[in-house]
Amino acid sequence: MRIVIAEDSVLLREGLTRLLADAGEEIVAAVGDAETAEAVVAEALTNVARHADATQAVVTVRTDEAANTLHVSVFDDGRGGAHIDTDEDSTGLRGLAERVRAARGTFTVSSPVTGPTIVTAVLPCAS
Repeated sequence: MRIVIAEDSVLLREGLTRLLADAGEEIVAAVGDAETAEAVVAEALTNVARHADATQAVVTVRTDEAANTLHVSVFDDGRGGAHIDTDEDSTGLRGLAERVRAARGTFTVSSPVTGPTIVTAVLPCAS
């Protein structure tokens, strides 16, 4: 499967908005949360393209109305081994984890060495 990643965040935001609209979802999130969700998708797909040697990637976005949260996950079937590096010079997944926590959310990476990799962020929605 070929994945095209928009370098321009505006294009990515419009693409994500179209994806949600096409799926019939109406997601109301605080502006910061929406931007954080977009960053999770962009960084995870960039990592898939650069490192995973995957044949497919699946982006899932859903709301949990009872918990008033937005769940964003990116799955790929490539090689695993992704992790949140604690080195202060590293960015990528560590930066995303910090950004999601700053938005009062949770961030996890599940990536055994043999794959697959699943990156998940759970963010609070606007009231």
